[in-house]
Amino acid sequence: RFPTSRELDGSDAMNPDPDYSAAYLVLRTTAGEPEGHGFTFTIGRGNDVQVAAIEALSGHVVGRDVAQLCADPGALYRDLIGDSQLRWLGPEKGVMHMAIGAVVNAVWDLAAKREGKPLWQLLADAEPEWLASQVDYRYIADALTPEEAVELLRCGKNGAPDRADQLLARGYPAYTTSPGWLGYSDDKLIRLAEQAVADGFTQIKLKVGADLADDTRRCRTARTAIGPHIRMAIDANQRWNIDEAIEWTRALAQFDPYWIEEPTSPDDILGHAAIRAGVAPVKVATGEHVQNRIVFKQLLQAHAIDILQLDSARVAGVNENLAILLLAAKFDIPVCPHAGGVGLCELVQHLSMFDYVALSATTQDRVIEYVDHLHHHFLDPVTIHAGHYQAPTRPGFSAEMHQTTIDTYSYPHGTFWTADLASTTTEPATELTA
Repeated sequence: RFPTSRELDGSDAMNPDPDYSAAYLVLRTTAGEPEGHGFTFTIGRGNDVQVAAIEALSGHVVGRDVAQLCADPGALYRDLIGDSQLRWLGPEKGVMHMAIGAVVNAVWDLAAKREGKPLWQLLADAEPEWLASQVDYRYIADALTPEEAVELLRCGKNGAPDRADQLLARGYPAYTTSPGWLGYSDDKLIRLAEQAVADGFTQIKLKVGADLADDTRRCRTARTAIGPHIRMAIDANQRWNIDEAIEWTRALAQFDPYWIEEPTSPDDILGHAAIRAGVAPVKVATGEHVQNRIVFKQLLQAHAIDILQLDSARVAGVNENLAILLLAAKFDIPVCPHAGGVGLCELVQHLSMFDYVALSATTQDRVIEYVDHLHHHFLDPVTIHAGHYQAPTRPGFSAEMHQTTIDTYSYPHGTFWTADLASTTTEPATELTA
């Protein structure tokens, strides 16, 4: 748990005081092979619940044959989502589903390390038939069949080596949210927005949704700072009802926002469709809190979004994100992933880079979110140059944290938190008891 709320890093209209956190796990083998590292991003106290969910899955993982597991991560994925007693808590949504994602992502990290490849390359090099077999088509076969998935992946192979070379040479386009946190002063917003343009970013994002007058001032300030030719997205973090979203977005349309993100509940497919119709030509984007491939399928079928924002840790890991990328390719909707948090940039870059090299074959209108927080805690942190993610070359999923970070920030027994909690302890007041 990192004390990010103290500087209001990550603050938005729905989450005013986030302490960025991760429920983190390590897969170790009896043969001393590379470790598999995985995690899911949370904020603050919710992380305790997430840790318990991951621990509940250990019986499905410990004792499995490593070679078989890495040869078919989908087998574990299906076992985890099929545990009937734990599935009851979803099904395929919420804390248990995110826990499954952490475990599955750790398996892919291990598999990529054993192959000596970064995950994006492991996926891009995979045979279409094998990669398609990693997807669960239950509940989405009306929109994407296994045969269609194989064909999409076969088409994606055309020109893939050249695109891999281009990726290694120039990277993948990024946009930054760093200037836009709701708790930042106007001076800090201006400084960070101007710095983003100087650093080569062609898009920034601002948090909105708490107060229209404040949003109007901040959008005007940001637009003045970046000029007319840099894209500016806005993000309401699920704050509004449908009518509010339409009215609020129209009021801010004078500042030429490229998209409105999470305007309402991530579960409201028809609501997003109504908002999309009501705010055009401003685009509608969502996905960081969409709970599974089934909801994404419906958003696409209902023509409810212009931009699909998958998250590396919200759904059940790489396998389900493969399904979501394939759905987006089938419906020809650009994917602009959610990142930031703890390690989300490190993970999701691999998914977008695979998509470019071996599936969609384009970066047109596609960008990965970038937030300049907490990267130094990872052994293989993201590298940004001229507004582009540089392709990782280290084997794995870029998920591994430094041991010193774990020793320092594990809650509540890490050295930072033991000192911090000791310094704030006061004589307890009389309390209710249960």
